[in-house]
Amino acid sequence: MELYSPAYFMNEAMKQAQIAYEEDEIPVGAVIVCRNRVIARAYNQTEKLTDVTAHAEMLAITSASMALGAKYLTECELYVTLEPCVMCAGASYWSQLGGVHYAASDPKRGFGKVGRELLHPKTKLSHGLMAVEAKQLLDSFFKKLRN
Repeated sequence: MELYSPAYFMNEAMKQAQIAYEEDEIPVGAVIVCRNRVIARAYNQTEKLTDVTAHAEMLAITSASMALGAKYLTECELYVTLEPCVMCAGASYWSQLGGVHYAASDPKRGFGKVGRELLHPKTKLSHGLMAVEAKQLLDSFFKKLRN
């Protein structure tokens, strides 16, 4: 089995964010990886689904749980292009994700404002990989909205 790098998985999340951008959704993408294989892909769909909970992370967690037939994702890692909000961090806690890796920080709505304890104690956390690219896509989206 070919081993993929974290950069590969974050790039896959960026592809999902690009889909969101093209559909006029806030461009956030996520993938969930289990045993070095992407088992779920999602992007923000709050406008499309008229659902404020349809964040990329929430949709990816649901998809991964369905793919595995399990509610706990202890062997899985989430790669997401923007720091999860409190709701998504809580969902990652309850699903017991093994890892959460985000690209760009979200100083206004990211879970970091509240604290690391929103994630499960066993969840590994990393951030910053492809942060520049993720932030550029977000900035471009909001600039397009303002014009």
